[in-house]
Amino acid sequence: MNTPSTAASAASPAAPPASTAPVAPGGPRLRGSLGPVGLVLAGGVSVQFGGALAVSLMPRAGALGVVTLRLVVAAIVLLLVCRPRLRGHSRADWGTVVVFGVTMAAMNGLFYQAVARIPLGPAVTLEVLGPLALSVLASRRAVNVVWAALALAGVFLLGGGGFGDLDPAGVAFALSAGAMWAAYIVFSARTGRRFPQADGLALAMAVAAVLFVPLGIAESGTRLLVPVTIGLGAAVAMLSSVLPYTLELLALRRLPASTFAILMSLEPALAATAGFLILGQSLTATQAVAITLVIAASMGAVRTQVGRGRVRTAEPEA
Repeated sequence: MNTPSTAASAASPAAPPASTAPVAPGGPRLRGSLGPVGLVLAGGVSVQFGGALAVSLMPRAGALGVVTLRLVVAAIVLLLVCRPRLRGHSRADWGTVVVFGVTMAAMNGLFYQAVARIPLGPAVTLEVLGPLALSVLASRRAVNVVWAALALAGVFLLGGGGFGDLDPAGVAFALSAGAMWAAYIVFSARTGRRFPQADGLALAMAVAAVLFVPLGIAESGTRLLVPVTIGLGAAVAMLSSVLPYTLELLALRRLPASTFAILMSLEPALAATAGFLILGQSLTATQAVAITLVIAASMGAVRTQVGRGRVRTAEPEA
């Protein structure tokens, strides 16, 4: 749920090879991609364990309350770190960042409503169908019908042939979150072209936080002011937003977008692991096979685009 670059990069024209990717300011040029791969994996582990912590916090603050705490804390941290300029931007720039913020708020809100009803692993598996669909549509190759069919087979298995084992509302929320994730990818790329560094992300996070505060207050009220709840919410924000976004930003300065996209395809497996270790959410053998099929479909779609040369090297938008 959580990353802007997977399908957006897949839809972009071909660019220079990975060796020409710039080095992050102040950082050494790494040999190979071991360093960036480690950063992406660390970010994935962080965001999924943050999601598991958020689920454990929901009895205290409610799903909307947890989203509010996550967005508010993340917005404060990013604004303090990035200190984005507020002047010198056009109306189109502000329109883009506002839509990005609205999309971010909707994506987080829908996903947390999903994990309040169904296990974390299946929820992320359903959510990742959004970026997968965007990737397949961007490629427009016949072979991607195979990957789409593989993903659908995984979804069919995940639902036991009709989602009888999963809450229908939770499934609907997860699929809707996936649609918002696809939109998030598109507007993240547009925001990155209009704002330097992570300024656009910080401003969009602030927009999302402002939008969600009334919803969180309406659902949770004074429960949001309990010190323990605030502390756990801050931990969720750091694990699910600030830390993974920072790690991925650093990684994307050195890592081809194709490799990044393949690594992001592992999110459902990481989510299932986090759900098992923290929440005691075990998977049936059928659900494990279903998640594997969706991961394979995501990787296949990315590799197909790589073979066609449509996935560009990831570079920081400035």
